Order: sequence, then C-alpha cells, then structure tokens
Amino acid sequence: MTKPEQEQPIDPMHYIHLWQNVLKETTPLLQDYMTHFQPPELLSNAVDFEDFATMLSEFWGELLQNPDRFYEMQQQYWQDFGKIWQESAERFFNIANEAKDKNLSTAQDLINEHRNDRRFKDPAWEESILFDFIKKSYFLTADWLLHLTDEADHLDDKLKKRLQFYMRQYADAIAPSNFPLTNPEVLKKTLETGGENLIHGYQNLLKDIKRGHGKLKISTTDADAFEIGRNIATTPGEVVFENELFQLIHYHPTTEKQFETPLLIAPPFINKFYILDLKEENSFVKWALDNGHSVFLISWVNPDKDLSGYSFGDYMERGLLVALDEVEKRSGQKQTNVIGYCIGGTLLSITLSWLQAKYNDTSRIKSATFFTTLIDFRDSGDLNVFIDPESLEEGVDTLNERGYLKAEALHQTFALLRANDMIWSFIINNYMLGKEPFPFDLLYWNDDPTNLPAELYHEYLKKMYVQNELCQKNKLHIKGQKLDITSFKTPCHFISAKDDHIAPWVATYNGAKKLQNATFTLSGSGHIAGIINPPTKTKYGYWRADKLADTAEDWMLNATHKEGSWWPQWQEWIAQYTGAQNALYKPNGSIEKAPGRYVKIRYEDVEKID
Repeated sequence: MTKPEQEQPIDPMHYIHLWQNVLKETTPLLQDYMTHFQPPELLSNAVDFEDFATMLSEFWGELLQNPDRFYEMQQQYWQDFGKIWQESAERFFNIANEAKDKNLSTAQDLINEHRNDRRFKDPAWEESILFDFIKKSYFLTADWLLHLTDEADHLDDKLKKRLQFYMRQYADAIAPSNFPLTNPEVLKKTLETGGENLIHGYQNLLKDIKRGHGKLKISTTDADAFEIGRNIATTPGEVVFENELFQLIHYHPTTEKQFETPLLIAPPFINKFYILDLKEENSFVKWALDNGHSVFLISWVNPDKDLSGYSFGDYMERGLLVALDEVEKRSGQKQTNVIGYCIGGTLLSITLSWLQAKYNDTSRIKSATFFTTLIDFRDSGDLNVFIDPESLEEGVDTLNERGYLKAEALHQTFALLRANDMIWSFIINNYMLGKEPFPFDLLYWNDDPTNLPAELYHEYLKKMYVQNELCQKNKLHIKGQKLDITSFKTPCHFISAKDDHIAPWVATYNGAKKLQNATFTLSGSGHIAGIINPPTKTKYGYWRADKLADTAEDWMLNATHKEGSWWPQWQEWIAQYTGAQNALYKPNGSIEKAPGRYVKIRYEDVEKID
C-alpha cells in the first residue's frame, strides 16, 4: 500500500520572489494605463449600468404597485428555497425518504433544466452537499430574477427585451462559479498550490491589461500557437486578383476533374475568411475542393480610414461583382454558384436584388447559398435590442473622424452576448485557476476581427437593424436602384444554426420565406460551430424539410432530424447547378500564394498606421 503524498511546505521566499516580479511588472503598466487609457468604445449602450439602474428602479416600482402578484411570486420563491434546504438537510443527515412528496422535486427540476451548464461541471458541485446547495440556490434565484422580468408589462417590447438582457448579464455575473470562495475547483487548486494559482492569475491579468494597452483584453487562446499560412489557412491556392477592397484567391484543384460551374465564396467582412479554412480536417474550402468544386474566395481587406466612405453598394460594386467578373474570365463560364456567409450573405441578397432591378437578369449567379444570413432584421436577437436611432448618434463625430468602427467594439459586443462562454469562463481559467488559455484555432480566429468602414457601419445598423429596409419593397436604394428582395428567382439554400445568437434561426427563416425559390436547412449548435461541422466529426446533426412552412415553428414540426453534418446534404442540393464534372480550372497567374497579405492585417496594425 503506497503512502499518500504529503503536501509540500510553503516556501515564503518563493512567494516573496513571485510578488516582487508581479510588482515589478505592475509599475510601468499602471503608468502606461494612466497615459493611454480611453473608455472602451462599444457598439452601443449595451453595458450602460446607469441605464440598467434607472430601468430596474422603474421596474421595481411598477412591480410593487401590484403587491398581490409580487407577494405570490416571492412566496413561491421561498417555498422552492425551503424545498431545496429540506432536500439538502435530508442528504446531510442521510435521511432516506422514499415516500417523499412528489411536489418536493424543486432541486431535481433545477438540475434537469440546467444539466448542461458547463459552469458547474466539476464533480464537487454535485458530490459536496454544501456546493450542491449553493448551486441549486443560485439556479433558483437566477431563474426567479429572469422570470420577474416577464412581469414588466408596462415597458414596450424593446425596453422589456433590454431589461431581460441586463438581468441575464446580472444573473451570469453573480454565479457562484465566478468567485474564488464559492468555486470548489478554485478552492481545491488554491489548497494544492498554496495560493500560487492566484498569483499566476494576477500575472495573467496584468499581461492581458498590457496586451490591451490599458484595457482588459482577455486572452481566450494561446495566440503564439498559430500562424496564418503555416498551420491555419493552409489550403494551397493563388491570389489571382486584388484591388483596394479584396484579394481573390483561386485554390488549386484536388481532383482530376472539376464541375463546370465554379464556386465563389463571399465570407463576412466583419471577420476573416479563414474560419472556412482553419485546418485541413475542418476546412470547408478543402472539403469543397475534394468534392469537385473549383473554389474561388474573397479575402476582404481590413479597412482603414481610406475606405471610410465605402457602403454596401461599394462592397457590391467593387467587391462581389468584380469577383464575379474575374471568376467568369478565368473559368470561361457565364454562371457561378455563390456562397455568402453572415453579412456576406446579406451582401449576396443585395447583389441579386440589384442585378434584377438593373438588368432584369440574375443568371450570372446560378445558385445562392446563405450561411447564417439575416435578410429580415425584425427579430434579429439581443443585438437588435440595443440599436436604435439614439444610440447611432453616440460617438458619431469620433467615428467619422477616424473613418471606421474599431474591430474590438464589435468583438466586445459579441462577447457580451455569450458572456458565460466568452468572458466568465476565461476569467475563471486565466485569473482564478492561474492557467494559460488552451490553444484553439477557432478562438484564435475569433480574436482576429476586422474594422468596419464608418459609412457601411451606419448603413448596416440604420437601414437594416433599425429600419429593416432590405425586406421592404423598393425601400432600400443601392447604386441608383430600388431593391425588391422578392423579385429574383435564383435557387437559394439557407443554412442556419439552431443556437445562433447573432443571426437567430427564426429570423433567417423569415428572410428565406420572402424569396421566391428558397429551401432551408437548420444545423445544430451556433453561428460558427453550426457551419464548421465537417462530416468526419459526426456532431450536432441537422433538420430538413422539403418545403417552407408559413412559420418557422411549423417548419420545425414538419422537419426531419438527421445525424451528422449537413455538408453532404448541401452537396446533393447544389449538384443540380454544378454542371458535369469534366472541367479542370487551375489558377492562371499569381500575385502571391494563398492566403495572401490582406488576411494577415490585424486591426491593431491598422490602428498603428493611423
């Protein structure tokens, strides 16, 4: 029988040395912070705590004007809390109560409802009676707070949704997992290391503040583990064209023959294209090549103030249409299958409507595939709650003077929409447990966003999110044409994601319903993982139905769930528009090797130049 390992005695000199290093790093950092600090520029007032306090005060005032209803809700809360306490006490005293009242199931109901909450995955949250009680008490309180906001009937829908968003942020922030003394994993680590994890965590915090030049920039992955063109975005190809807005990549064929109709991908210009080409095993670009497509891809530039006046019309005219010209010239074909991802899909829908309005002909786009694309912005999720005419005027002079919205503004806002995954989990890992973030290619990409030209930013938020002009006939004017999204007959296939928090699937479905010739597929997971879901992973699954129903809910009732990736199903659909597999398109001429220069320009580099 082996002896248990004895805990190592704490070496006070070791800790003195650690703290000396911490203080040595802190002094210049604080000086730099005081010199360069500026309040973070966010998309809107999404974290306006003064607004939250005012709204919360009004909410409580209105709620207390209906004391009977408030008393009823409060009484239910305390009854449920009592049940949790009773169940915990019975467990503590090892009381077997097989004949327990069926109504005493509050704790189990809470566990069932929050079973997949990754914040409480450590076994101690269940094995320890104390931490199990803390966890269940938190679930009960958080659910009660969120349920309270359902009673805010005196607020209009938008203000009510804003209050609900604030309350979710608050409920997430007070989770016991976010505090060292109520997180069993942190406590265990602190006892094991004698507190060294907290010192390392503080050092990580200092590094992240330094990395953000005075603002906290949470590290979500090991940035040194990746290099664009070395171990991500490595599919062989050539940059065959470039202008001030984009580079066009033509990838080398991987099959002996390719389909006659080439494939052009328009990724989002809010992010970099290599989300579609991370590694060979999860690269949609590589998979499409291996399945016989001749793949061209737009790599958007990371804009600086020289592009401040560029709008959707310019991204169409100088971007997607020019790319189509080049694809047609290099393939000798008059038609191209086009994929648009997120805002790239919104641009694709604008382009189709514009071609129909100007030429009464959209045939050069043989088919259109939309990845997580919004056309109808009415129910576009939490992001829409904080975009209104008033918020658009905030900081407009600064934005116009700079010429672009900083990439970190959108990055921070999207992180807030998934605070538990994108903020709190890393605060626990990096600063409480004192660990280094795990190298993860998807999070490296997520930490590499792009700026938005000032004109396009205003147009996108005002004309799409606030006024919803794209899906209103002849309301949106682009380059001299009034657009009608219902006017073209191009075959369209929408791929959306069930847990998408940026482009909610019901909203994308409503957009698909407005088109004349659309089909719809719903993937599992979210905005990124729902799309980057290769067949080899056999994850998530998807839903399909042959026809669009009147509502998204009706469509889901009639849809069939299938296991695995939707990629092969999309291949079956687009096979109708690819032509025969008897062509071979090799890149003709090369400015440079893929992935090219544009994708390597980080937003920090743009700021340094400006």
